[in-house]
Amino acid sequence: MSTETVIRPTQPETEQGENISRRWFLLKLGLIFNGIAGTILAVPVIRYLLSPAKRDDAYKSWVTLGSIESFPVGETRLATYVNPFRRPWDGETAGVACYVRRTAQEEFQVFAVNCAHLGCPVRWFPQSQLFMCPCHGGAYYADGSRASGPPERGLFTYDHKIAAGELMINAGQMPTLSNTAKLVTIDGYKGNSPCAS
Repeated sequence: MSTETVIRPTQPETEQGENISRRWFLLKLGLIFNGIAGTILAVPVIRYLLSPAKRDDAYKSWVTLGSIESFPVGETRLATYVNPFRRPWDGETAGVACYVRRTAQEEFQVFAVNCAHLGCPVRWFPQSQLFMCPCHGGAYYADGSRASGPPERGLFTYDHKIAAGELMINAGQMPTLSNTAKLVTIDGYKGNSPCAS
């Protein structure tokens, strides 16, 4: 009986140590990169999830459009205010435009410049007493109600008040259907509608 011994070549210990340390180095480097990438992805998600807990007083912001004397009775004028949600990098885009119509000594209407159809900025034409949307031809009367075109409703209006001779608007929320929709009573309607009086 002969016993053969199989001799396998082995790497010197210095090469084995270098391979193991290279593997551990690359493993640790991969873990570090994955940790950085995971943190970068997790920060916005965590901020989004925790944002309802943070109360922002900008939602309750009343900002001034200027003295009521700067808006003559019977005229509609373009006014601007600074967005209460501005950031340092906003620059000129922090300025928001609106139209102010003064109907009587103490009565105002403040309209958002955005068309109720797709949000394009409307222009006021004093000659025709109409707001016109350049995008799809929407038109609105001087009181903001729909005149023609694709919009199904009138212009959105801001809540406003007069304080110390200044016209103030609630600029914390842009006027949209979600915060200006109200139940409307239709006079003379005899149907089965919740809007009927």
